[in-house]
Amino acid sequence: MNELEVLKQHILKRMLLPEDELNAFVAAFAVKRIKKRQFIIQPEFTARVRTYIIQGAFRSYVVGPDGAEHTIQLAIDDWWISDYSSYIFQKPATMFVVALQDSIVMQIEYETEQRLKREYHNIETFFRIAAEGLAAYHQRRIIASLTRTAEERYNDFITAYPGMLERVPQYAIASYLGVTTQFISKIRNKKAAFKPLKS
Repeated sequence: MNELEVLKQHILKRMLLPEDELNAFVAAFAVKRIKKRQFIIQPEFTARVRTYIIQGAFRSYVVGPDGAEHTIQLAIDDWWISDYSSYIFQKPATMFVVALQDSIVMQIEYETEQRLKREYHNIETFFRIAAEGLAAYHQRRIIASLTRTAEERYNDFITAYPGMLERVPQYAIASYLGVTTQFISKIRNKKAAFKPLKS
């Protein structure tokens, strides 16, 4: 399945579009190949594109005054990523977005997305649904950080996103959860110790 077909299937899983609208939608995206450690967004530069991941892994993060990195989002195949505040408001970015693996993505430019939203109500609806899902995701994350223990957050994460463990470095997962890599190693060792032996 080529990149355009992957994107079409992603869209159709979320809402049905007439064929002409679907074709116009996917035709607005450009395929890009991103190397591991390559940045697609950096602070002070406005995010001009929204990125859909065909294959690969990305991390968005900010750097605190003390130089510590704080992961905002992790994303793998079939996810979207950007500095959304920068992209939506066309203001300078505050985040870094970097590839964790060699990746294939599809990107749509801000001006093109706005034109499609004006021309096609269904496409505007698609992006509204995506924005609502993202808002709910971030709300759940904030609530979890305030009410769940570090171990509970880790367990919730691996249950919800099992594919992340093999694709994303441990330091990035630790940063996302607000814990140390040593803490994650300790939890993994504890789980391994209690893993039942196969008969």
